Amino acid sequence: MLLHVEDDAATSYLLSVALDEIGLAVELHHVSDGDSALRFLHHQAEYASSPSPDLILLDINLPKKSGMDVLSEIHYSPALCQIPVVVFTSSSLTREKTQALSLGAQEFITKPANFDAFLGAVRSACSILAT
Repeated sequence: MLLHVEDDAATSYLLSVALDEIGLAVELHHVSDGDSALRFLHHQAEYASSPSPDLILLDINLPKKSGMDVLSEIHYSPALCQIPVVVFTSSSLTREKTQALSLGAQEFITKPANFDAFLGAVRSACSILAT
């Protein structure tokens, strides 16, 4: 199961198209802010019966709680730290990449502008699911 944490609806749609295009049959769940991501991961409130993800694709620039805050909570939580996280963001800042990797992100991918490169980035990010 793949949890996509992204506030941009167009990117979420592109991800679902990309998953179909690369032939990756995976259960996809989407939340659009950091607070919802943490409720989902902790099975709280409306996410009480949510499945545990095998991979999290996490944007950095999120409303309510930043992606870095979400990543930090995942990193320091014994219940969550084993879930692989790939930061999938529009940011290309070196300091954000360094911080994300130090907080346990498996990979830091800057979202490409064209669809072919986007497909490659999704394929790379989701390669964790095949292992």
